[in-house]
Amino acid sequence: MTRFLPDEFRIPAIGAGVIVLAALLPLFDDGFYLAMAVNIVLYAALCTAWALFSGPTHYISLATAAFFGLGTYAVALGNELLPFPLLVALGAAIAAVLAGFVGAATLRISGVYFVIFTLGLAELVRQIVSWAQVKWSTRMGLYVFTDFTEAHIYWMLLALTAAVFLTGWLINRSRLGFAMQIIGNDEAVARHCGIDTARLKIILFMISGAFIGMAGAIVAPRYLYVAPPSAFNPTISFLVVIMALLGGTRWLWGPLVGVIPFTIVMEFVSANFPNDTSIVIGIVFLVIVYVLPDGVTGRLEQLLARMRRTSTASKAATVKEAA
Repeated sequence: MTRFLPDEFRIPAIGAGVIVLAALLPLFDDGFYLAMAVNIVLYAALCTAWALFSGPTHYISLATAAFFGLGTYAVALGNELLPFPLLVALGAAIAAVLAGFVGAATLRISGVYFVIFTLGLAELVRQIVSWAQVKWSTRMGLYVFTDFTEAHIYWMLLALTAAVFLTGWLINRSRLGFAMQIIGNDEAVARHCGIDTARLKIILFMISGAFIGMAGAIVAPRYLYVAPPSAFNPTISFLVVIMALLGGTRWLWGPLVGVIPFTIVMEFVSANFPNDTSIVIGIVFLVIVYVLPDGVTGRLEQLLARMRRTSTASKAATVKEAA
């Protein structure tokens, strides 16, 4: 499973402190910086939830937009019928069920086949929702009116991010996390050890999908008007993959290293060069694949390991000369 620093209890304590400090932001700003912080926290939750599954399994999933959109539509359809917390739970449940079905059907394949299937799944779900909405309601979108402000959405997303991190930390310390470490290292060895690799991957995929569905549900009031092109936007899937890979998935907090700077850069690009956003996304993806395949945290880990080896060799040479 995704690894942590040696002192496992220090990391949750630091994380809790950061969450508390971040929660104070709406008290000092309710404009541009709060809006950017909402985007950062949203993608922090999405990327970390994505890494819960894709980090240990090395499966690149592009189904994020499908899970996200289902959560968004759960709120849009039931906004006037059910309490908002129940709608968030419903969005998580629907996304988890879809992830379970998809996992049962596809997690025996890997590589480019899984990538293509999950991308096609997101587009299929979008087309089905579009068709159903036009057929039964003659409208392409739904209004979502709530009393939530930008600050409320920020706090809910921040709480969700904390829940994702806590879940990842608990999984890492559980039998599921230990089994996923073995599966990530060599799935064939895991099967020979008696581990039900398919079942465990499905469970983890459902957990990841549920959190992504919750993120979509929480952010639905921010859109005010929910339509399939925005709820099931494939750009969401690609951005999540790019940010997570940029930061690195070897550590649970690794995606944050990619989320924060990339979100800031994308805000600048979309504001000043709105027609060039796709070009920037494509260039960044190519740079990550060819220059930083293990992400920033992976490269830092390699540099630290090299420095330790150099230091050990230097000490050994010194001892040899002294002898």
